[in-house]
Amino acid sequence: MEKGIKAFQCVEWVSKRKVPHTIDIVDPDPSWPATFAQLATGIRAALPATVIHAVHHVGSTCVPGLAAKPVIDIDLIVADPADEASYVPALEAAGYHFLFREPPWYEHRLFALYAPVFVNLHIYGPGELDLESARHRLLCDWLRKCPADRDLYARVKRESSEKVKAKGEGVGEYTEYKGATIREILARAAADAAAAGQGREETVEAGRAETAGAGTGIE
Repeated sequence: MEKGIKAFQCVEWVSKRKVPHTIDIVDPDPSWPATFAQLATGIRAALPATVIHAVHHVGSTCVPGLAAKPVIDIDLIVADPADEASYVPALEAAGYHFLFREPPWYEHRLFALYAPVFVNLHIYGPGELDLESARHRLLCDWLRKCPADRDLYARVKRESSEKVKAKGEGVGEYTEYKGATIREILARAAADAAAAGQGREETVEAGRAETAGAGTGIE
């Protein structure tokens, strides 16, 4: 937990969201993967190939049959997140809104896109800086594989959303309420990956993550 706390204290806000982050949970939309593919194409067109290491669809919208907030989560792995000049101007020109940087949490940066769809674009780096994105991918891979945990997660998300709306809270509290369930599911995902001998050591280690950064957990 200590690293997450330190990360929260070290968030450097660049600007506030222009549109509030929704906490409504909707039924799964089969068009979400195609929407991501279009967004990924736009990101690759905006940035030099030397900057981009990978573009991953993460979060609940990448898991078939999983209810989710209507938000496309993308992890963009760049050569050097600290070299903001190599990607920030191009992403802003493509319509992405730079929200904050969070250097202690794997050099994380967060951008938002508000139209034509709502997007959270997370920036990470390669190697050790990819551990948080590896955690995202581990969770999604497991939810595709395990219908029981997919249904558990959907139920907890709906309950968390309703609780937040009833109390007049926001996305930070929503993320906190479902955090214990995410850690529980990640533990099973990491155990499965280790038993199968699949995935890098870093990916399994990512499954043991205590918490995400400063309220930046994926949907």
